[in-house]
Amino acid sequence: MLSFSQNLTTSFLHQFSNCLLFANRHNQGSLKICSKSIIFEPDDQNEPILKIPLKDCKRIEVYLIKEGNAVSPYRYLRGERIVIFQLDIPKKTEDVVQTLLQLHRASCLDKLGDQTAMIAANLQSRLARTSFDKNSFQCVSESPHMDCEAEMITPLVTNPGHVCITDDNLYFQPLNSYPDSVVQIGLRSIRRIYKRRHGLRPLGLEVFCTENDLCSDIYLKFYNTKDRDELYYYIATFLENHITEQTAESYMLLWQRGHISNYQYLLHLNNLADRSVNDLSQYPVFPWVIDDYSSPQLDLLNPASFRDLSKPVGALNTERLERLLDRYRDMPEPRFMYGSHYSSPGYVLFYLVRVAPEHMLCLQNGRYDHADRMFNSVGETWKNCLEGGTDFKELIPEFYGTDCSFLKNMLNLNLGRRQGGGQVGDVELPPWASDADDFLQKMRAALESQHVSEHLHEWIDLIFGYKQKGSEAVAAHNVFHPLTYEGGIDCDSIEDPDQKIAMLTQILEFGQTPRQLFTTPHPQRITPHFHNISSGTSNSTSPNDMESFEDLTEESKKLAWSNMNRLTAQSNHKIHKEAVTGIAVTSNGASVFTTSQDSTLKMFSKESSALQRSVSFSNMALSSCVMLPEDKTVVCSSWDNNLYFYSIAYGRRQDTLMGHDDAVSQICWRDNQLYTASWDSTVKVWKCMAADISSNKRTQFEPLAELEHEAGVNTIAISPAGTLLASGTKEGTLSVWDLASFSMLHQLSCHSGKIHQVAFSPDSRNILSVGEDSCLKVTDVQTGMLLSTIHAEDEQRCFCWDGNVVLSGGQSGSLLVWDLLSSKVIHSIPAHSGPITCIWMNEQCSSVITGGEDKQIMFWKHQY
Repeated sequence: MLSFSQNLTTSFLHQFSNCLLFANRHNQGSLKICSKSIIFEPDDQNEPILKIPLKDCKRIEVYLIKEGNAVSPYRYLRGERIVIFQLDIPKKTEDVVQTLLQLHRASCLDKLGDQTAMIAANLQSRLARTSFDKNSFQCVSESPHMDCEAEMITPLVTNPGHVCITDDNLYFQPLNSYPDSVVQIGLRSIRRIYKRRHGLRPLGLEVFCTENDLCSDIYLKFYNTKDRDELYYYIATFLENHITEQTAESYMLLWQRGHISNYQYLLHLNNLADRSVNDLSQYPVFPWVIDDYSSPQLDLLNPASFRDLSKPVGALNTERLERLLDRYRDMPEPRFMYGSHYSSPGYVLFYLVRVAPEHMLCLQNGRYDHADRMFNSVGETWKNCLEGGTDFKELIPEFYGTDCSFLKNMLNLNLGRRQGGGQVGDVELPPWASDADDFLQKMRAALESQHVSEHLHEWIDLIFGYKQKGSEAVAAHNVFHPLTYEGGIDCDSIEDPDQKIAMLTQILEFGQTPRQLFTTPHPQRITPHFHNISSGTSNSTSPNDMESFEDLTEESKKLAWSNMNRLTAQSNHKIHKEAVTGIAVTSNGASVFTTSQDSTLKMFSKESSALQRSVSFSNMALSSCVMLPEDKTVVCSSWDNNLYFYSIAYGRRQDTLMGHDDAVSQICWRDNQLYTASWDSTVKVWKCMAADISSNKRTQFEPLAELEHEAGVNTIAISPAGTLLASGTKEGTLSVWDLASFSMLHQLSCHSGKIHQVAFSPDSRNILSVGEDSCLKVTDVQTGMLLSTIHAEDEQRCFCWDGNVVLSGGQSGSLLVWDLLSSKVIHSIPAHSGPITCIWMNEQCSSVITGGEDKQIMFWKHQY
């Protein structure tokens, strides 16, 4: 039986087999001694459970619970009665009596703080006199790593005992041997572990042996953070060799690219934000997504069917919000907009009363709520959330699960009668749901719909993200009571024990805001859209032909990237005297141009495998090259601060642009605009017509913009659409620029050292960068948020990628194929005898050329 105490939990100290002599009856059962009461649970389920409070030594009150095996409000027996317990094990009588006397003395103290302190001292004394029984090990050869005291947490109950971890298993041995003498979890079966706040303190640890389940295998609360952390790091170190640790950013990347569902993503975010089904004050929170609970049919293609996910529940009704804001403006500090939270123990049990009635009775001193305030109707509940002055609750995961039992009164509970005379039974469903199973199926469909997928990031910003706190929360009308936020108050700093317990009780009953996971805007999910063909197609090619051609090209790209591990070297050629720095290829693939630190531009014929030309523009290194449209001109950048335009047709330099005050590190070309990056801390944009350059006319280089940085710029990239530019500096800063206005959109310290290369994903949503810190990092273009960090064994210098798979070249000289979603190298291909410095891939992704410090270029093809 779960007994309610002031802090919503009770410590379960002892359990004994015994019999009860009461009112001339003799009942066999179990005696449970809790921190503030005695509970007798008879073996005969038709007999009521007895709960005897310890607070009064002269007059004992007896609670008859589950009388006739029915979960109903408690029946109180008042007056003097004699209750006799006879233990089956007589030698434990003295221990039971001493414990009862100590707990009884604690219950008689005037101050709640003194009661709590004495109960805690009694518990610690019992724990100190016991230890983990190593006879419980699964194998005699197991070696224990550590053992300590802890409590197993379930809703409203804490079960003290001993934790022990070995090289194979995690054990918990309850002090009272209930419900089992020992709980054992194999370390190899663990899939996820999370540190938890419990009672606002960093003492919790939750262990999952499944990947996507809502319920964990064990939730432990330790008596100090040091023990919790030691156990956590031992398990985490073990798991590093078996599974990949997932972070909010890695789950975000999986979700954004459609590899996990909206439901799974929200479940993972709740877990990472300290939400657990074992803690009613921090139960997982899910959004209302549907706004229509009255129509006979639910139209998931109509945006009007959905709730506005950019606003908290309290801000969905404009008139109500204005009243709340008027009160907010007149309120002294600390101010808040909503007097109740969107998630609290009361709200959770409001939804779950039909499957967890004992929890509701325990929480409300043995009584159900008034019948008209029960969870009677989905539509009525939503209406009250929109119109009620103090009701702003969200939903729980069960609304998007597969178990509909919480919507049915399958236990035939007597939940009371409403004012209209009707008995409270099953939950009334919307007209568009034929039954409870159909209701949950449609709720899941709504959660996974395209509309919700496109807007769910807005709700995440409110609950887990940057709109949770501060000025952004004020602007979003998302401000709750200060006590609900992590760090809102330090309970350990409150010296008065009564005041501390009262404050903690208030916090736990009111509800808690999840731990903040994101401090910048959350990126939107990538959702599929129908492909639109431009109306400007030529007469010789029909739209259908164009679509078929584009589909064929996309299919060939997918085939190439899925077989990147089959990349095979065709030939290698040592054509330079120093490291190769750049590669440019004619559109037909016949001629390959390369630049090098030996200051030369080389032209190599792929057909004849022979060097055809070698040109030197100065005595300083060339850093990159790019082929202009129509394959008539190659542009080279140099460490001598200049750019050189080489005419392929005339075989000579035809122009020079003295554009910078320091070495030019990289160049890009797009739509008659030349982009030049330099170690002088600028990126410059020049207007120059490709037709004028190729026709050998005198070229006018018109400066359009100068993008200033705080350090030398080492690399740049243009987005596929030509609307954005990314730049990486020698100090590791990544910047994103809008090329329409030449304004900076985002800037973040991305790497701890020089950034070697940056590149946009094909859909322009993400940027991948590699740097001196041996990291590959993925950044969201829309928000400027760092999505993923992968640590490589050696420094990666260059790469190509399709948004999910990366082909990179590094210091070791090998080509590495990476799966970004698993953050792992899936294949390594031996290539150069030194660091790979540049890589080129054709549009179909079927041909690759690499250059390295070994002065060679290598040609690669897929072998299917």
